[in-house]
Amino acid sequence: MRDSLDVVDVTYRYPRGDADALRGVDLRFPAGSFTAVMGPTGAGKSSLLMTLNGVIPQLTEGTLHGAVRLDGADLADYRVQTITEHVGLVLQDPEGQLLGRTVAEDVAFGPRNYLVPRDEIRRRVTGCLARVGLAGLEERATAELSGGQKQRLAIAGILALEPEVLCLDEPAAELDPQGRREVYATLDLLRHTPGTAVIVVDHDGADVVRRADRLVVLDEGRVGWQGRPVDFFRDPGLAARHSIRPLPIAVIGSVLAEAGLIAHQNVPLDVDTAVAIVDQLRSGRPLPAPTPASGTAPPAAGTAPVIELRDLAHTYPDGHRGLAGVNLTIGRGEYVALVGRNGAGKTTLTKHLNRLLDPTSGVVRIDGVDAARLEPWELAHQVGYVFQNPDHQIFNRTVADEVGYGLRIAGLDPDRIGQRVAETLDLCGLSAVGDRHPFSLGKGERQRIAVASVLALQPPVLVVDEPTTGQDWSGVRGVMALIDRLNAHGTTILMVTHDIDLVAGHARRTVVLDAGQVMADGPTAEVLAAAGVSVPPTAELCRRLWPDAVPVLDAGLLGRHLATTLDRRAAG
Repeated sequence: MRDSLDVVDVTYRYPRGDADALRGVDLRFPAGSFTAVMGPTGAGKSSLLMTLNGVIPQLTEGTLHGAVRLDGADLADYRVQTITEHVGLVLQDPEGQLLGRTVAEDVAFGPRNYLVPRDEIRRRVTGCLARVGLAGLEERATAELSGGQKQRLAIAGILALEPEVLCLDEPAAELDPQGRREVYATLDLLRHTPGTAVIVVDHDGADVVRRADRLVVLDEGRVGWQGRPVDFFRDPGLAARHSIRPLPIAVIGSVLAEAGLIAHQNVPLDVDTAVAIVDQLRSGRPLPAPTPASGTAPPAAGTAPVIELRDLAHTYPDGHRGLAGVNLTIGRGEYVALVGRNGAGKTTLTKHLNRLLDPTSGVVRIDGVDAARLEPWELAHQVGYVFQNPDHQIFNRTVADEVGYGLRIAGLDPDRIGQRVAETLDLCGLSAVGDRHPFSLGKGERQRIAVASVLALQPPVLVVDEPTTGQDWSGVRGVMALIDRLNAHGTTILMVTHDIDLVAGHARRTVVLDAGQVMADGPTAEVLAAAGVSVPPTAELCRRLWPDAVPVLDAGLLGRHLATTLDRRAAG
């Protein structure tokens, strides 16, 4: 690309759509730029990316007005197969574009179709897998990869085409924190390749602030805001109004600004800057730490075991070890987060709880009963499981039918089914779409459908694997409020997530897995403060300010403590 990719007054409506998905969008993406696109669910972010490489309207049909031009050439004059060589697209759901039986075959698929010489294909496969952290897995079956590994593989497959414009729809949504950093570092290098532009849709502002030079916020198909990411995220209220999660450090800084201790334009966005500001304000004087009670919640005490894992091990058919002697007990009513790197064994562990996988050795007990003695359908009434990918458990024609499916299989009478479905739809904020086809809705909404279909059975244990993937900030808060309410009414929660801020804000206990083994287990604040565990910014700030104190994980609470303490010192 010599100059830019331009979107000129683009309006688009899907077939049978009742509103425009994009409305008069005008944007320019110059060569060498790194643009982040954010906004609430349904704002048009994915539609914009698919418009940039011709998927819309060539493969989706519908009505498109306006133009997309690459270096002045109207992309409407070219087939999508030709455009893809120049404008690559990584989809929101990585499994939708994995085509090879093995990792190496999948990365090679695109270059082979463009008749790239064999030696060059080998070079690209090796280089692209190394860039995304999958070197050494060339012969691994794609079906046996974790969700995060599949996401890395989808990125590698597009990188192998060496496009001039790289469009990525939530490329790090299912990656662990280290994986996110690696992917964004790779994208940062790519945008410095001559003639290359990077466009990323994401819900996480931390990496956007560090890497992107421009932020575009969409709202109901229109450009609602654009400018420098730092200007946007220095105003937590502005971010929240656009259903984008405010940065925790910015929340703390805004409290200091409201107290008159710093100027609003100096609100920090990262821990290093926040520490420097606090050090300047306290002028070398001691700063009292917040009391532990204000920053951490105790784990549930003395409850009867509902999940017991004893020496649990699992080896996959290709010989790689998923679990290696896991011992874990979870009490009734606990709220436990299960964290760890991609491929650490988190999903492998949870699939043993309702016999989606059986142990190679060891024992799984659910409410005191050996799970091996129960059928999966029996366990489904004891342990509700919301998959990492909601599309793996959605197969009915309407949302209401999907939510009621398990109840029909259980033999409930139609009146009770109707009542339970209505209650569950209302609980999950889905009442307005009960008659819609699930796949006519966005991934965030499909995530809630999957949660609702499990909740309708009212299981005493709920396993949620990455429950907020694809959700905007409003959706995240809604899903987590729902899970919190269930736990408050006695449901045992086991949450698998890479979102450390969610862990800090909701789970009372955290278990860390690595290489199929339990590496840490205890109260969340203590585990997140331990060495070697990725911590939320609030915990890191506390560690830097008060190395020996239990960290405060709530940004608002920590900001108020700092504002009150520093204000007294300034007055004194």
